[in-house]
Amino acid sequence: MFTAAGFKRAFEYLTLFEQGLVCTVMLSAFTVIFGFILALVLALMRLSNICPFAFLRTDREGHLREQGFLFRLSKFNPISFIASVYVEVFRATPLLVQIFIVYYVVLADLPLPTFKLFGMIRFNRFIPGVIALSMNSGAYLSEIIRAGIQSIDGGQTEAARSLGMSQMQNMRHIVLPQAIKNILPAIANEFVTIIKESAICYTIGVQEIMSAVTSIRGATFRIAEPLIIATAIYFCLTFPTSKIIAYFEKRMGAGDKRNGGGRKAKKAAAALAKRRNQL
Repeated sequence: MFTAAGFKRAFEYLTLFEQGLVCTVMLSAFTVIFGFILALVLALMRLSNICPFAFLRTDREGHLREQGFLFRLSKFNPISFIASVYVEVFRATPLLVQIFIVYYVVLADLPLPTFKLFGMIRFNRFIPGVIALSMNSGAYLSEIIRAGIQSIDGGQTEAARSLGMSQMQNMRHIVLPQAIKNILPAIANEFVTIIKESAICYTIGVQEIMSAVTSIRGATFRIAEPLIIATAIYFCLTFPTSKIIAYFEKRMGAGDKRNGGGRKAKKAAAALAKRRNQL
């Protein structure tokens, strides 16, 4: 049970919680940045239309195939296939397993630098945590970004082409700015999710908040009070962030009502984010 003496002893190690707080925020920030970049690449890969065997759509007589193995092979897109496999694998496997594979298998033989960031965060533990979380977050974010891109009216793409814009220019200047605006609340919510999921990185020695709890338990043989303190810290991180996101989402929603657009993308992104929270 909780005791005043237990809280008093736990607060003697307040420095550990302060260090864990800094590490958690940095871990979440780097994860969102790299996860977003990876997600954008994955989304564009899944939306690509690169079919190297397209020439098989016609037979020797020049007639279009309508079925059969060669017809299916002609529609095969290896770029989209690779991205789809990546997304499905990372969405269908536990994050803990992914972190262990990155740390104990992929990076096991690499001589990572052992210096400490800010004198307290071990780089050789921090980087594997960022990589694993970014790869996992990228899989979920890619579906949100893809939903945002697909929600943009195809007429705008046709208008861009009529003006002589290339597909890359259309995506960069027309589609992506609108898609990112529409899915921005869902992307911001990903930051809140990452803050909570970063707690699992203590299993590979990352000095975040749960690592502080483990250290205090070993020193005081008390677990209840450190856990309550850690819960309060996570709440203070996520609750205000969620409210800020909700405020800006409401403001953006009001703008969309005036402009008559963006609702479809938000609904799709919100559905994907809700599905992730249920997994």
